[in-house]
Amino acid sequence: MSFVDEIKIKAKAGDGGNGIVSWLRLKYMPNGGPAGGDGGKGGDVYFRAVRDLTKLADYTSNPNFKAESGGHGMKNSKEGKDGADLYIDVPVGSQITELKTGNKFSLLKEGETIKVLRGGKGGFGNEHFKSSRNTTPMEHTDGEPGEEGEFYIELQMIVDLGFVGLPSAGKSSLMNALTRSRAKVGDYPFTTLEPSLGAFHGYVLADIPGLIEGAAEGRGLGHKFLRHIKRTKAIAHLVSFEYENMFEEYEKIRKELGEYSPELLDKKEVIILSKSDLVDSEVAEKTKKEFEEKYKKPVQIVSIINDEQLKNLASFLSNFLKEK
Repeated sequence: MSFVDEIKIKAKAGDGGNGIVSWLRLKYMPNGGPAGGDGGKGGDVYFRAVRDLTKLADYTSNPNFKAESGGHGMKNSKEGKDGADLYIDVPVGSQITELKTGNKFSLLKEGETIKVLRGGKGGFGNEHFKSSRNTTPMEHTDGEPGEEGEFYIELQMIVDLGFVGLPSAGKSSLMNALTRSRAKVGDYPFTTLEPSLGAFHGYVLADIPGLIEGAAEGRGLGHKFLRHIKRTKAIAHLVSFEYENMFEEYEKIRKELGEYSPELLDKKEVIILSKSDLVDSEVAEKTKKEFEEKYKKPVQIVSIINDEQLKNLASFLSNFLKEK
């Protein structure tokens, strides 16, 4: 099943049940009074946050939802059964937009719910209309229709550390080495077409698909993946030693992040100089020092085929996330 991080759905609350006209029929009172019961209320519609990032994919084949309608009133003054509420599960971090009104709301904690559509009220049976002047009412009312709406659901993942960088910066390979997430790996741009997650010492890491110059305006994978960085608590920015001008490549991505959302530039960040096996150790250390002096941020060197560097990076990230 492919990863789905945005979808449009339609939902309808349950209709209220109808009231009925009925009369009390007793052995010694064949012509008793009105006894038509009221209809039950229709079920409401809620969104509920769950820890399942693949949940939206379940709705691609059938994006239409309807809560249960209320039961119709019954004889002997019995009310119809209320319709069951409907809970539409969405991943934690979902932002939901009601398309008619433009209202937006987010679900950021597991189990968090929000009611979005109200079920219709049940109609009145004829017993409701009995009075001293009207002892044999024939009136009844139908239930009200439930509210309905169309919703756009957009997932913005909540992770502890998001890996960003240009395509082929080595993010997927490093994620695999640190978390065994088995992200797709290749030596060409856009190997990663969807975010992949991994667990690391109790923290959640995400490999955000590679960005390119112009991503904030929608080029390449554009906004589709920039939004996943928005709720990432900290950023690991990979810059590969294969780039001729590593500072220029680093600043390209910083520019895209800032143009998409200036808040991204304020997130805690570690710069990871990747693929260090492409240069000798003196060049690697010199570049590391230059990055530290220029950007005043922590800088790490790593190659996935260097066990010592991987071990040092893992130890650093563990402490880095604890401080966060």
